[in-house]
Amino acid sequence: MTTTSDTPKFVSDDAYLAPYADVIKARLQRFQSLTADIEKHAASLGAFASGHEFFGLHRSGTEWVFREWAPNADRITIVGDFCSWDATAGITLERCISGGIWEGRIPRDRLRHGHLYRLHMEWPGGHGDRLPAYARRVVQDPESKIFNAQVWDPPSPYHWKESDFQVDHAHPIIYEAHIGMAQSDGKVGTYDEFTENILPRVVAAGYNTLQLMAIQEHPYYGSFGYQVSNFFAASSRYGTPDQLKRLVDTAHGHGLAVIMDLVHSHAVRNDVEGLSRFDGTEYQYFHAGSRGYHPAWDSRCFDYGRREVLHFLLSNCRYWLDEYRVDGYRFDGVTSMLYHHHGLNTAFTSYEQYFGADVDEDAICYLTLANSLIHMLRSDAITVAEDMSGMPGMAVTNEHGGLGFDYRLGMGLPDFWIKLVKDRRDEDWHVAEIWHEVTNHRQNEMVISYAESHDQALVGDQTLSFRLMGAAMYDQMRIDNKSIVIDRGVALHKMIRLISLACGDGYLNFMGNEFGHPDWIDFPRAGNNWSYHYARRQWGLRDDPGLRYYRLAAFDCAMIHLARSHRLLSTPRARLSVEHDDDKMIAFERGDLLFIFNFHPDRSYSDYAIPVSAAQYRLVLDSDDTAFSGHGRVQPGQTYAAIPGGSSVNAIRVYIPTRTALVVRADTAATRAGPRLGSPG
Repeated sequence: MTTTSDTPKFVSDDAYLAPYADVIKARLQRFQSLTADIEKHAASLGAFASGHEFFGLHRSGTEWVFREWAPNADRITIVGDFCSWDATAGITLERCISGGIWEGRIPRDRLRHGHLYRLHMEWPGGHGDRLPAYARRVVQDPESKIFNAQVWDPPSPYHWKESDFQVDHAHPIIYEAHIGMAQSDGKVGTYDEFTENILPRVVAAGYNTLQLMAIQEHPYYGSFGYQVSNFFAASSRYGTPDQLKRLVDTAHGHGLAVIMDLVHSHAVRNDVEGLSRFDGTEYQYFHAGSRGYHPAWDSRCFDYGRREVLHFLLSNCRYWLDEYRVDGYRFDGVTSMLYHHHGLNTAFTSYEQYFGADVDEDAICYLTLANSLIHMLRSDAITVAEDMSGMPGMAVTNEHGGLGFDYRLGMGLPDFWIKLVKDRRDEDWHVAEIWHEVTNHRQNEMVISYAESHDQALVGDQTLSFRLMGAAMYDQMRIDNKSIVIDRGVALHKMIRLISLACGDGYLNFMGNEFGHPDWIDFPRAGNNWSYHYARRQWGLRDDPGLRYYRLAAFDCAMIHLARSHRLLSTPRARLSVEHDDDKMIAFERGDLLFIFNFHPDRSYSDYAIPVSAAQYRLVLDSDDTAFSGHGRVQPGQTYAAIPGGSSVNAIRVYIPTRTALVVRADTAATRAGPRLGSPG
């Protein structure tokens, strides 16, 4: 720790946390004590998190070794196609002396690459089939729909080409993608198709980080990958492990970091495919009784206080870094982990809620351990917390007393945009409220900002573009079509995304939303007659120069390029210059860029005065440019010379049309900041 009196630094930075300093210190001490105890018995945290190298099926010289943890089991037999699924001819495991560990040593020629297998487990009063907890490959029979583990031992293991890849950016600009629904065709896409068809799009669009959803195996495709059954198995519905490795390797070759959704907040309730009642008990990996059941998600809740569960989950954190060389994680459902009530029907309005009896301190400790481990193994790794509660210290380093995430998702912002667009006329928008929402970040905690993710596009909801334009998107998006509805929607779509990006420490976009994808996401299910029609992305819309989708994509590309070329997200946070509610005007400086937004629905301004800190500026981005489906009302490339204002404050005067955002770059070094000016001159 780097502060005096053992007070964590982030407590010192926030006076409202002072009454809870003892709770925060106790959390830190618990983490430190548990880490020390783990290192005492396992040499290091990294060694403790190597369960995937001990458990499961491994080739060892002339034999296979299989191990499983199942303390309540009386007998375990490996059965499969190698023995015609006959338990009497299967491979019987031996119980080790203590700890509930079972082991079997199997002649090399008994199991071969591609063989299917599972465990037949017997326990007091019952028996059942189970898939190994550490199975690295799980496949589903296309006819019977049954899942089995599969021996994966290809004669030529994947050879990594980008073996020394390091994340070379501190601030991720994330392209969130789902492998299966990334294709234009109504089907389940593959790793290879994504590598060939989608990765080039992500690279060309300028994003520096790819976030992959639904990678851990899940029995129900429509769960979006959030009902995980097999935590160490890459989903086989998209292809083979080597094909996923090729995807990651190819992304690295293009300079893209790859992070994945890591679902440790809960697990699928299935007994055979998953971990629920794995050894006949409901409390092996999960809490017993109601605490072990998530009422909203119909899933099982991990017991983060049990050492064996920590061993399993931390090993899972390490496994994907080691085996697939991913560069970090977006931890899903963190709010659900943090509280016994899972955040359900809870409005977080008081600091007391972050430190009271409803908090699961075991989960706090686990997440702190996980971040410590990940950053110990990969100092350049990226970790992002999906927490909507606002738990203080989420994105504060372990050394300073926090949970250690690099970023937290700014989950309130997309909800704000949707609510604003849905419930209010443009005339009733308040720019002070907009400014508050886009900058509502905890001090010293970095935030991933976004206008919409996959959450806002799920069936029953609507994409931001559809909220803005509605059914007109289906027949009025041609360049030569005149539509007030489309003009408004396209203009606001660009402005909302730009201000969200410009005020964050990182940025996220869900695939297709950059060009205003019109349709929601709906996976095949009984309710839609198992259709794939909405489980895809319509890239043809983006690729047609005759459509406005093409020009929305061009704006997104220009916006991302501007942020990266100016290292915008690495600069100090935005400093407000203008906030005028009647004029619907916001202007702010960040780095060497000045952002000017006119949200007014029908009022343009000539010679609007903006206080500035430099002598001259040049226009570098205009959302009204015709190349971005605007009206072309601003002269491209123009310069703005600062002129003295009242109290020796310098200002530039700009023409800013209605529903337009301009970005101008300082041509000289900043001298001093002026106070706000509130109205045009």
